[in-house]
Amino acid sequence: MTTTPESTTPIELSVTQSIATLTLNRPEARNAISDDMRTLLIEHLERIAADNEIKALILTGTGKGFCAGGDIKGMQARMSAPAGSVAFNGWKRQQRVHHAVSLLHNLPKPTIAAVNGAATGLGCDMALSCDFIIASEQASFAMSYIARGLIPDGGGLYFLPRRVGLSRAKELIFSGRTVSPSEAERISMIDRVVPHDDLLPAAQDWALQLSAGSATALGLSKSILNNTFELTQGQISAMGSQAQGICYTSSEHQESVAAFLARKSKGGQR
Repeated sequence: MTTTPESTTPIELSVTQSIATLTLNRPEARNAISDDMRTLLIEHLERIAADNEIKALILTGTGKGFCAGGDIKGMQARMSAPAGSVAFNGWKRQQRVHHAVSLLHNLPKPTIAAVNGAATGLGCDMALSCDFIIASEQASFAMSYIARGLIPDGGGLYFLPRRVGLSRAKELIFSGRTVSPSEAERISMIDRVVPHDDLLPAAQDWALQLSAGSATALGLSKSILNNTFELTQGQISAMGSQAQGICYTSSEHQESVAAFLARKSKGGQR
């Protein structure tokens, strides 16, 4: 299945060979996330989660940046609004951010952030919320919230320590410094670095490899793995037993067993 982007919008959705690509498309603002983009991101992620023909997701940006974080102009507008409305609208905005990040993190399909340029603030958080991060040699990463007198509000407080460890996460968040792709790979903040022109082809190939197996088993495995550090071994085992019961009844499992036995009866290999 191959589709082209629906239209020129702040976030474009395309699907090629069962792999969805969401492209942040606001290059004049280095793809900073506006309120409209938050809403659109939620809509696209809900659609992707519900579409059984889509097997994996790539998140990337257009232009020179992956995502510059939150929209500074939007922050300025909030500063000039009445105090009560700032608090209320800020709460609603946070709810949309958290919902979008939760949808991305818990999508029952492999997710890859293909970071083409600077990923700062919320942009860095969004990349970290994906299962895997592949970066161009032109990419960079910064938990830059401290420069705006803010804390990471897009999941970075949760995701970053799980990738790099608590002490290093504190250093990156407290300093807000920029991390090169080579350092990011060395400290396990990201998974791979590739030449800039190879970024999207490499991400597409990787997504195809990751999503080639049973969608049922993959989705259940991901839902359990996402809770590994919060639950005990016994709780994880119990979740695994329930998930395996579901897998036993899936068409993917039954078809795989039947195909294996057919090959074995003919003297073939597994």
